[in-house]
Amino acid sequence: MTSRTLNILSAAKVRAIREAGRYSDGGGLFLYVDSTRRNWVFRYTWRGTKKEMGLGSARILPLAKAREKAAECRTLLAEGKNPKLEREKAAEALTFGAFADDLIDTISVGWKNAKHIAQWRMTLTIYAAPIRALFLHEIDTDDVLGVLKPVWNKIPVTAHRLRGRIEKVLDAAKAKGLRKGENPARWRGHLDQLLPRRRKGRQSHHPALPFEDIQEFISELRKRPAVAARALEFVILTAARTGELLEANWKEIHLEQRLWVVPADRMKAGREHRVPLCGRALEILLATPKAERRGLIFKRNADGNPLTNMAMPMLLRRMKVDVTVHGFRSTFRDWAAETTNFSNEVCEMALAHTIPGKAEAAYRRGDLFNKRRKLMEAWAEYCEYGEGEG
Repeated sequence: MTSRTLNILSAAKVRAIREAGRYSDGGGLFLYVDSTRRNWVFRYTWRGTKKEMGLGSARILPLAKAREKAAECRTLLAEGKNPKLEREKAAEALTFGAFADDLIDTISVGWKNAKHIAQWRMTLTIYAAPIRALFLHEIDTDDVLGVLKPVWNKIPVTAHRLRGRIEKVLDAAKAKGLRKGENPARWRGHLDQLLPRRRKGRQSHHPALPFEDIQEFISELRKRPAVAARALEFVILTAARTGELLEANWKEIHLEQRLWVVPADRMKAGREHRVPLCGRALEILLATPKAERRGLIFKRNADGNPLTNMAMPMLLRRMKVDVTVHGFRSTFRDWAAETTNFSNEVCEMALAHTIPGKAEAAYRRGDLFNKRRKLMEAWAEYCEYGEGEG
């Protein structure tokens, strides 16, 4: 194998790839892209049979790391060993603690806030201490409950984050072939039957998803190929109202400024609203080919007809989630109030609420846009990783 057959892709090209397909980096390393996933895969031949071995998600595993893993696989093949079988053997000797520490090193490369990294290390070292010495393949529901129960009612926000982090570690282990079966830290349909739900401090007129569940919900939502699914994720990430989203036009989008300007006539307060776009919101927009970026953003069909008011509610019904689209604004507001240090004015302005008194005067002088951008980036990070404090 010559050097010319390796390192075909670049980090910039990997980030720019939007179309579904299989992209070779050489040496058996491929990037698989579809509507919901971007995965690294190593393809090889073992005793005359073609095989594939997942290396991890490209969302958390950078190109350089994927190349290192592919190189390790090629080394094993040269030694007459099956990479997939060797990985399964290694799983029997890999502990939760060792794997968690390595995973943090890998996924934290893309995090901008050092505080998040420190919090991950602290919770998965101190609170998860009872399972750190256990082998990945032997951790079960009782082990996870043994970690969560002592802190579930005493420090609920930390406990929910801890559960999400344990779930992510075990999901990553499964993705790498180090575990099999269901994730014992999964909330919906599993731990939600064994642990009490968080008591909400205030009531919403619209049924809302507890913010601790948003990461799992977004993960499930991304498995849906429908336009309504992309529209719903976009509306969640921007904390927008349904009416603002359904008539969103490409003329309102400023990609270079990462900005969506909703005109006054579509806003409840009758005032133009500038919405900062996080990285994932941009990703959703950029999935539309450049030649098709005209007219409505989220179309029901090729004729350019808008989505109906029922498109997203019906999607939620099919997903068997008893919440409303508008309720996700409450989910966002609860998260911001309970887990971040952003001011009330910034959070309310992100929702385009009219704020009376002194804050109203400040609103008219400016819309705290830079602070709102940081807030929405933190929200997007929480939706993705279960992190994102201000």
